[in-house]
Amino acid sequence: MNRIPDVLRRDMQRNWSLYILAVPVILFYALFCYKPMYGALIAFKDFSPGRGFSRSPWVGFEHFIRFFRSPYFFRLVRNTFLISFYNLVFGFPAPILLALLLNEVRHQSYKRTVQTITYLPHFISIIVIAGMITDFSMSTGLFNDIIAFFGGKRFPLLQTPSLYRTIYVASDIWQGIGWGTIIYLSSLSAIDPQLYEAAMIDGAGRLKQIIHVTLPCLAPTIVILLILRIGNLLSVGYEKTILLYNPATYETADIISTYVYRVGLLEQNWSYSTAIGLFNSAINFTLLLMANRMSRKLSETSLW
Repeated sequence: MNRIPDVLRRDMQRNWSLYILAVPVILFYALFCYKPMYGALIAFKDFSPGRGFSRSPWVGFEHFIRFFRSPYFFRLVRNTFLISFYNLVFGFPAPILLALLLNEVRHQSYKRTVQTITYLPHFISIIVIAGMITDFSMSTGLFNDIIAFFGGKRFPLLQTPSLYRTIYVASDIWQGIGWGTIIYLSSLSAIDPQLYEAAMIDGAGRLKQIIHVTLPCLAPTIVILLILRIGNLLSVGYEKTILLYNPATYETADIISTYVYRVGLLEQNWSYSTAIGLFNSAINFTLLLMANRMSRKLSETSLW
């Protein structure tokens, strides 16, 4: 036990420049991620700015019980879970498939062109993306032009509750598929070429090389990203939803984060909104622990 400080001290002396580089990151997380966690106590108080944090009375789990009994509770949890689940099922494999396809391309100019085109949507502002989706989904928009071309009837797509989740998830995949391939392409570039040469000697074609060489080497990266994705299963951002939904689609579009925005910022019910956010974070943390534990049991890869 006495050797640990000496080892750490020698390592800091040898790699002092790396530790200096790490200081801004540590300060960022300490000031903007860990320090604000103290404010989560507002969820257990009847907070008001006039009385201040310390003088606001404790109410225990009253705000949590109020949320559980709310007529919106089931709708919010259901919509948030379904949108995240569809994003996980359809959105998570999309960058993997694109990375595998790009890895098989031998024409470098074509490969770079495809990468650039698929990366671009990631850098478009969410407001611009929402504006494009709104315009394309109108009765006179591009999507309805395609529907009319094949003999369908025009109708406002974003005002149809049953189509909202499809539009939301599809636009998410379109915006993030290119950017999501970066880490997979980096992992693919690190695979030893001798493995492919050995597979070719054994008579393996392109498809068998992907199945028996590429995917096993890519599996640790996929598992780690999947665990992190499951840990954010209920963390659907409110920005895009607020820009896209309307009263006609509340039944399928309203999610936890938009409800927190309305009751917290618009209605100024800080304690109640904090309790909802804390509940959401607790569920995500539980899912992260479960996913990591299951991964550790089923494979040799886990976060800890």
